[in-house]
Amino acid sequence: MNKLYSASVVRERLAAALDEAERGQAVFIERRGVRFRLAVEPPEARTKRRSARRIEVLDAAIADGTWTWEWKPGSLTLKSRRR
Repeated sequence: MNKLYSASVVRERLAAALDEAERGQAVFIERRGVRFRLAVEPPEARTKRRSARRIEVLDAAIADGTWTWEWKPGSLTLKSRRR
């Protein structure tokens, strides 16, 4: 069964028109005598990406918080947190 909406009505009921099209029903929108068909395109197949680790902790002292990084304009240095 086809569903025909005027442009003014589909503005109010866009979600319903999209749901009907998604369920496979033919949906048409008419504006000033011109008919438009609402069609569903299947999503493109996506390739699954493995998330790469951005930061790898190599030193246990850094991991446990004994050391930290200090940023100064133009340099990044390792600094002890011991007081």
